Amino acid sequence: MEKVEIFTERLKTARETRKLTQAELGIKAGLPPSSIAHFENGSRKPSFDTLRRLASALDMTTDFLLGRVEDPTMAPDGDILYRNMQKLSSTDRELAADFLKMLADRNIKNDKSI
Repeated sequence: MEKVEIFTERLKTARETRKLTQAELGIKAGLPPSSIAHFENGSRKPSFDTLRRLASALDMTTDFLLGRVEDPTMAPDGDILYRNMQKLSSTDRELAADFLKMLADRNIKNDKSI
């Protein structure tokens, strides 16, 4: 499936999962309802900022909307970490990334010792 088709399908599925009309999603994302219709029918592609706003309004990750993950229920958990990362300075982001890598490496090491 082509990337645009994945996005259009995922956007509509996410909107319907959240029980929103195109107009309601548009309001939550700060976009005209006609934009939602254009995105869902594939006649327009969202900018990065618009994609981020749609994901935030749907409480899902951009990764789900873009087809990078299959389970939309993963989105709320994943977003918590990354939403807060935007609020950090570049130095603190580097520290956070190093810390997360250390935790991941520790978990891999623990899994191998079991």
